[in-house]
Amino acid sequence: MDINSIAERIHKAGGKLYLVGGAIRDEIMGKEIYDKDYSVTGIEKEQFKTLFQDAIPRGKSFEVFDIEGAEFALARIDRKTGVGHKEFETKTSKEITIEEDLARRDITINAIAKEVLTGKIIDPFNGIKDIKNKTIRATTKAFSEDPLRVYRVARIAAKTGFYVEKRTLELMELLKQELNTLSKERVFNEFEKALETDKPSIFFNVLRDANVLDEHFKEIYDLIGSLQPVEYHPEGDSYNHTMLVVDKAASLTKDTGIRFAALVHDLGKGVTPKSMYPHHYGHDEKGVEIVQKFGQRIGTPNKWISYGKVSAKEHMKGGIFYKMTPPKKVSFIERVAKSKLGLYGLQIVVIADKCSTRNTNLKDIEFEKIGEECLSKINGKYIKEKYGIEEGIKFKDKLHEERINWMKQRYS
Repeated sequence: MDINSIAERIHKAGGKLYLVGGAIRDEIMGKEIYDKDYSVTGIEKEQFKTLFQDAIPRGKSFEVFDIEGAEFALARIDRKTGVGHKEFETKTSKEITIEEDLARRDITINAIAKEVLTGKIIDPFNGIKDIKNKTIRATTKAFSEDPLRVYRVARIAAKTGFYVEKRTLELMELLKQELNTLSKERVFNEFEKALETDKPSIFFNVLRDANVLDEHFKEIYDLIGSLQPVEYHPEGDSYNHTMLVVDKAASLTKDTGIRFAALVHDLGKGVTPKSMYPHHYGHDEKGVEIVQKFGQRIGTPNKWISYGKVSAKEHMKGGIFYKMTPPKKVSFIERVAKSKLGLYGLQIVVIADKCSTRNTNLKDIEFEKIGEECLSKINGKYIKEKYGIEEGIKFKDKLHEERINWMKQRYS
């Protein structure tokens, strides 16, 4: 059933159907629309179920229905009844207007509706103006009723590149004490979506501006003020460096796991004693445990944690690959190739690390190409044919030895 047919059926029953939220925002911005959400006014739940008997109920605390993959919610108003993301009392009624429904939404650019049959735009909070001005602004004081909105705003800012205005940042800060009521699944969901954007750094910068970065992202927050040698890091502290690196990684790969690895590569610098500044000796080793704890706390996939631990431990070595002796080069290649991050993933991290703030000769850190060539040419089949030996310690030693010889001949 097409959307106009659905709207016509609702209209004949005395109601109206509106396209709402992010779909309208993206349409106004000229972006492709992936998810369409609809709001229904003027009819009750039982009427809707009678009109659309194949509709699948989705909402638990309020009325939401799925029709052929599209989501239809009856217009509602919310009232906060406690602390946290889930403590709400919801009321649906055919008397609730679209303007009242929009008022409960988080930010003005998401509080716009378009009547399906007429195309009329409903914009009671000047969301279109804010889109034109690239501004994210809380719709009403009701913004403060849901702590998840803190991370939603930061994520939408990263997605759109919009500026979050001062009052909204203040409202976000007022929600800080409730952020710990959010499940790690909710936090990770927003975090993952932020990593999928072209500039993930905006997500963290907005949280920093709202003074809430340290609640769930303490390890990132601890990089603020962590001084680095100016000759290698003109961009400033470890936090600024990390933001540049994660954005650079985002420009090099769509793989969010690798982007995560880039984000956490220098977490070890966050625990360096100030007396050691601007040096961070051993931060690569220290970072491994920090990545593990950080990833587990916010619910990242185990694969991501594995990526991040390799990134933390090996990125320094990857950056000086061209200076290594052939034996060290081979050991590095064999070790990284066996990891889940792999040579390709670590190569992305090292390029982002080295090239985000200064000119670097990529040939100096092209260990992926060299490594893959070495591993493919000097493999088990090669050793068996050349020496006639089978698997075992002697076999492994000979394989390693031959790879070193190969490296000496070509890249020493």
